[in-house]
Amino acid sequence: MARSSISPDIGGLGGEAVVYTFTVWETESCSKMQKTEAKLSPHNKLNDLTGREWIKFTKSWFIHRPERRADAKILHPASFPESLAKEFILFFTKRGDTVVDPFLGTGSSLVACLETGRNGFGIEVMEKYSSIAESRLRIVAGEADSPSTVKVLHGDSKHLGGLWAREKMGLADYCITSPPYWNQLKRSDLRQKKRVELGYDTNYGDNPEEVGLIEDYQEFLAVLKQVFNEVYRIMKPKGYLTIVTNNVFQNGRLYPLAFDTVRTLAIEPCAWVPKDEKIWCQDDKALLPLGVNSAWVGNRHHQYCLIFRKETRP
Repeated sequence: MARSSISPDIGGLGGEAVVYTFTVWETESCSKMQKTEAKLSPHNKLNDLTGREWIKFTKSWFIHRPERRADAKILHPASFPESLAKEFILFFTKRGDTVVDPFLGTGSSLVACLETGRNGFGIEVMEKYSSIAESRLRIVAGEADSPSTVKVLHGDSKHLGGLWAREKMGLADYCITSPPYWNQLKRSDLRQKKRVELGYDTNYGDNPEEVGLIEDYQEFLAVLKQVFNEVYRIMKPKGYLTIVTNNVFQNGRLYPLAFDTVRTLAIEPCAWVPKDEKIWCQDDKALLPLGVNSAWVGNRHHQYCLIFRKETRP
């Protein structure tokens, strides 16, 4: 069953923020990675995995081939698969924990929360995509049969602290998200040709609060820092953060966005401690004729899953 409510001026946004709340019932087996409780170590404070499953996930690279995206989800120009989010959620949380996503998009992370018995809170600045997320979650909520609650909020994640407080949420246990890769989607090139032909979105629209529309690279990094400072403040001590991102090639040069994200978030105040990276290898992507007979332009078939932790430094 789904409930919707209007909360005026949440977090000082100067308007209305729409909050959708879903409570669902989880299926008996939500993932191959989850086993019966009898096989779990009583000393495992992080997740509900066995020792073998724990070790397997710590491999520094992985190949993930998600199922074909549904029509509603493919409307978003840069969605990431809920099956990938599910694997990270299963590792960094226990059943009943709370996950936050400040760049919700069409709701992949919250779908993963419902499918794994976690609670979730997602914020999306574009009303079109928050509505798609709400519709997707309504469908998933109708198919499950064990308690789990997620909330979709149409708002600005730069005000996450205020939004979180108004919703009377406890501290978050984990954050997984995929921010815009700077303004990369504003380009018109071979990578976008197919989406143009099909009439799908190729950028994030014209909302002035949309991070993916920022032209200046350093300003973009500063806004990312602002958002993840907010996440830091609502995160429990020793809670983890995973950011799916990539370096970008623009105007004839490489911008090391993934590496600059690590550097930027590690700066005080609210300094996240970088812990590691997992490389998502995308060997199922088609090769494009980029720069042929002219200059080097690589086919980037991987993404970085950056892992941070909130720690108290001495």
